[in-house]
Amino acid sequence: MATIHDVASACGVSISTVSRAISRPDLVNPATRERVLAAVAELGYQPSTAARSLMSGRSMTLALLVPDITNPFFFDLVRGTQAQAAAAGYSQILIDTDESVELERQHIATAARGADGLVLGASRLSDDALREAARSVPLTAVNRSTPGVASVVIDTPSGMVQALHHLASLGHRDVAYLSGPRSSWSNGRRWRAVQMAARRAGLSVRRLGPFPPTRAAGAAAADAAVHAGVTAVLAFNDLIALGVLQRLFARGLAVPDDMSVVGCDDTFGADFCHPPLTTVTASIEQVGRLATDMLLEQLRPVPPPPRVHTVPAVLTIRGSTGPAPARPQQ
Repeated sequence: MATIHDVASACGVSISTVSRAISRPDLVNPATRERVLAAVAELGYQPSTAARSLMSGRSMTLALLVPDITNPFFFDLVRGTQAQAAAAGYSQILIDTDESVELERQHIATAARGADGLVLGASRLSDDALREAARSVPLTAVNRSTPGVASVVIDTPSGMVQALHHLASLGHRDVAYLSGPRSSWSNGRRWRAVQMAARRAGLSVRRLGPFPPTRAAGAAAADAAVHAGVTAVLAFNDLIALGVLQRLFARGLAVPDDMSVVGCDDTFGADFCHPPLTTVTASIEQVGRLATDMLLEQLRPVPPPPRVHTVPAVLTIRGSTGPAPARPQQ
């Protein structure tokens, strides 16, 4: 295998020049840089992770922080961030913050000492705390838009509005939004969008909860919806929606005959539960790739200003929604 010494010898330059041409090309004369890179390609030189770390002064590691590692929403996010990091020569570490603001703060501080940058999935930090973190370490936030912080945001509010209009077309006039955690930025956006769309359409919509974003919480959410007398529910995420399906079945209520159920995220399992779940869909893996790309941009010698990239979401209609019943079932 070719070594850095072989590349230096082929180009007639020093080892340090080869190192800079690879790790800090902006510091090398363009003609020399092109000569070095051509030799790298011709000889098939591949710097090891340790060598790249020494050359760049970086750990060649990125960290992904998520609030709940068991939530299927994050499976594809991990896949996307890891693939993009690997393509750029980085390793990735995964950290679960357990839906805790304090744990998230602690893990950010710890990860910042060893990782070159962070991707925060659905951060529970306040805007001020998020900006403070972004000043201490390069980071990208997923599903969180805070001025001064690079972020990738999924347009789930528009998907929820599509879901509400879908339910209205089926004759539903009394709908509940099953709220997620109070600390979730996405939860607030979705509720406000549903509220505004319902007002414009002349529909009755109420918020129930908040509920933890788990399947187990779906049981309490289903009981609350039945007690409220609504004919359809929009759940904060698929996990709550799947728990609702399970609880309604246990109570002897049929979906969608007695109540329609809509989830959000189109996570693993949403299409083969019974009935298959109508839900809001976006390419989560693509979100992960974009978030990592934006993070890598911040590691450049002159990073671009922070920006927000919005990923569209659409409603995927399956078997859990149907015409409104003549009256709510108890």
